[in-house]
Amino acid sequence: MPGKTEVYTWRVSPAMKASLEEAARNQKRSVAQLLDEIVAEGLGAAEKENEAEINTQRRLHARAARFLGCMTGGVARRSERTRELVRARLKRRQARAR
Repeated sequence: MPGKTEVYTWRVSPAMKASLEEAARNQKRSVAQLLDEIVAEGLGAAEKENEAEINTQRRLHARAARFLGCMTGGVARRSERTRELVRARLKRRQARAR
């Protein structure tokens, strides 16, 4: 492992600092070593969650892709005429409601 050259600083409560120091002392390690391990584990867990979400999305997309292009209609160029078709349908509904 290459030598550490970067410094990152953040504030913690006095209770958290005491807990970190006690845990490091119990494990006979420095606080820096303990924090390094904690952060590495947290990042690894976050990466696994992200990978799981990506895999879920891939499965969903693959299942949905089976149905793409399967819907057909009797009206040619319907997507181009959507505005007209929606307005016509709304007018018919309004006429029935009167």
